[in-house]
Amino acid sequence: MAEQDYDLIVIGAGPGGYVAAIRAAQLGLKTACVESRETLGGTCLNVGCIPSKAMLHASELYHEAQSGALAKFGIDFKGVGLNLDQMQAEKTKAVGELTGGIEFLFKKNKVDWLKGHAAFTSPNSIDVAGKSYTAAKIMIATGSSVTPLPGVTIDQKVIVDSTGALALPKVPKHLVVIGGGVIGLELGSVWLRLGAQVTVVEYLDQILPGMDGEVRKEAAKIFKKQGFEIRTGTKVTGATVKGGTATLTVEPAAGGAAESIEADCVLVAIGRKPNTEGLALDKAGLTVNGRGQIEIGHDFQTSVPGIYAIGDVVPGPMLAHKAEDEGIAAAEFVAGLTGIVNHDVIPGVVYTYPEIASVGLTEEEAKAQGEVKVGKFPMMANSRAKTNRDTDGFVKVIADAKTDRVLGVHIIASIAGSMIAEAALSMEFGATSEDIAYTCHAHPTHAEALKEAAMAVTGKPIHM
Repeated sequence: MAEQDYDLIVIGAGPGGYVAAIRAAQLGLKTACVESRETLGGTCLNVGCIPSKAMLHASELYHEAQSGALAKFGIDFKGVGLNLDQMQAEKTKAVGELTGGIEFLFKKNKVDWLKGHAAFTSPNSIDVAGKSYTAAKIMIATGSSVTPLPGVTIDQKVIVDSTGALALPKVPKHLVVIGGGVIGLELGSVWLRLGAQVTVVEYLDQILPGMDGEVRKEAAKIFKKQGFEIRTGTKVTGATVKGGTATLTVEPAAGGAAESIEADCVLVAIGRKPNTEGLALDKAGLTVNGRGQIEIGHDFQTSVPGIYAIGDVVPGPMLAHKAEDEGIAAAEFVAGLTGIVNHDVIPGVVYTYPEIASVGLTEEEAKAQGEVKVGKFPMMANSRAKTNRDTDGFVKVIADAKTDRVLGVHIIASIAGSMIAEAALSMEFGATSEDIAYTCHAHPTHAEALKEAAMAVTGKPIHM
């Protein structure tokens, strides 16, 4: 017999899941959310976005003080030391505050937390920790986990994944990062700043797969200047661990002689895969596609009526904010309303220094669809960046050659993650480059670089 009937049960309390549950409850639905962790928030809040940003911020402060970078501003430090335990403790505190906040919001909105792992027993029922629950609608929001690399076994001591890399007990002498994507570069930045030698091994010919080609090249140049050793076009074929040291076997991706790399820590960061195992999807009548994802329609409903899916388990970028927007929209569909997510305008950010942010099409993608105009503006020419001495990077605006409608914006700048919001909002409303160019921007701000890049689309930048 079912323990309790609900209007909606959400499986997973990551960004998409908990947001969907709260929104559904706000709309008057009797809602429960299943989560097996001891804390809510999923990978993002517990071992992903939030703790990694805490470590990135702390390591940046340490590096600024320790490297003498602040001396030019008249700030001299002597005897700067690293207290890694305290750095980790502050990270843990931030995580606790935010995960506890979600638990408070669940109580406030009367969302029931069903603790344990969920498995379908029928299209409208699940089992959680030995108890059966039924619901008129069920939403799958189970997120993703680290993609394993054949021949490389993660032990969370010498060979770690992103979770282990956030909790290292000491700074590695040599950290090898397998994968030149967002996660690898962010966590590599943390330990590079704290004193590690960092080598990035990327299978493709450039780092940051999927990003604009010009951005990828500029980012690689900046990271190398910071001290990263970047080996592209290289694949890892195996790893052994002995006496606290890992020995990686690598060879050219295109084929060639193998060689060895030794490190006292290896981070495997080659991507993430949807979490669908253990859900007993077959008992709900569901299957996954060739990438392990659950296919959905415009209303986030799967092939089985009444079962919805959002976030990392469905096609599209694996981003917390994408999952959140989908969670809100899907909850509104469940409640009989119309939810909206514009999947063409989902920004992405790499929280290195400088940050790298993008929204919309890359130049390569845009040109494949038709004729385009491109405007660029270097941060070196931006007054605020020049004054702050953070002049690495540029802003790039891509517009349709005939309509001038903005198709994509790409930014490398110290606060690119904040700057991209204006670009996303502009694109959401169908702005042209001229719309951005003729919008008054406060002076002096980094955002003026976006205005100038938009002006450059039609060949009329002022400060370049």
